[in-house]
Amino acid sequence: MIYLDYAATAPLRSEALEAMLPVFQENFGNADSLHAVGRRAAAALQGARDAVASVLGVQPSEVYFTSGGTEADNWAARGVARGGAADNILLSPVEHAAFLAPVAAHRKNAVVCKVGADGVVSPDHVRRLLTESGGVSLVGVMAVNNETGCVQPVAELAAAAHEAGAYFFSDCVQAAPSCDLKELARHADALALSAHKVGGPKGMGALVVKKGVPLLPLIAGGEQERGLRGGTSDVAGAVGFARALALAQSEREAFIRHTGSLRDAFEQRILSELGEEVKADGGRRAPNISHLTFARGGTAFLSVLDLAGVACSGGAACSSHSAHPSHVLMAMGRSAEEALRGVRFSFGMGVTQAQAEEAAETVVSAYKKFTR
Repeated sequence: MIYLDYAATAPLRSEALEAMLPVFQENFGNADSLHAVGRRAAAALQGARDAVASVLGVQPSEVYFTSGGTEADNWAARGVARGGAADNILLSPVEHAAFLAPVAAHRKNAVVCKVGADGVVSPDHVRRLLTESGGVSLVGVMAVNNETGCVQPVAELAAAAHEAGAYFFSDCVQAAPSCDLKELARHADALALSAHKVGGPKGMGALVVKKGVPLLPLIAGGEQERGLRGGTSDVAGAVGFARALALAQSEREAFIRHTGSLRDAFEQRILSELGEEVKADGGRRAPNISHLTFARGGTAFLSVLDLAGVACSGGAACSSHSAHPSHVLMAMGRSAEEALRGVRFSFGMGVTQAQAEEAAETVVSAYKKFTR
């Protein structure tokens, strides 16, 4: 099996596991216990918070550990910039469901902007909507789309939000391997991250909220995370996350070169062989994601690829069991039928050139047999 689904999850890095093992086996205390064992755990948790903050260029007190990107998105949708007279939100239609769903449930009168056929949000369009709507307290646009890999102009969008007196939130889950997180954090007032996208443990992430930005509690019943998210802290997860995130950012340039080279060669082979039967989706994209829409396909073709030995997905892994068309592709102007035929291939440092070439050949061969 050739694994081309790194956007769904990356394998746990050995360095992250090594950092976590002492916490599992020796330094296993509850970080809120007052005895020596608890204090050691608390020190490890604080060290992880300091490390994540250092990677992002923010204050440790601005880092809130969560159970992952989905929880971080939910918390932002429910709790960032809430409580004032202006409680509206402006967001893009291509956001992850983890942000779209809680906005629909908890925010009234949400303003949804448009994206172009390339999947990009126009800062000028956002400015016009902010002027017309008024009273928007939060603008939410993800940095890198989890399906197409489309990169959004975060700096310009954040500037538009700030000009209108609104805060800016960005889901940076898919951005972490290839984008400069310090630069993103410099512009955003809040952002979300997930550990397992960068080789950290599953079930761990973070919501970063800058000092002075209103934030409502998410989980009551404990003093953890400054009293805003109760529950026993996952010290091992935080330690592994911090280690993986630091490594991913330090290796970012190598990641861009490696995955970009593989992605481009992979796409070129498939597009040259299949011609008008396939097209690449999105404009400016992260280097590790290739989203292709085939003239014929859907879940049946994904099954064919799986049996042929290529692991990929039809979009977001958390929506892979859904029979609904991709809301991302539909927002880009695709028909519902066409939005069912997208396939996401995503690359990581563990993919070799030989594997990428073999995968491209397999996709071409499998598609020709599938449409015969």
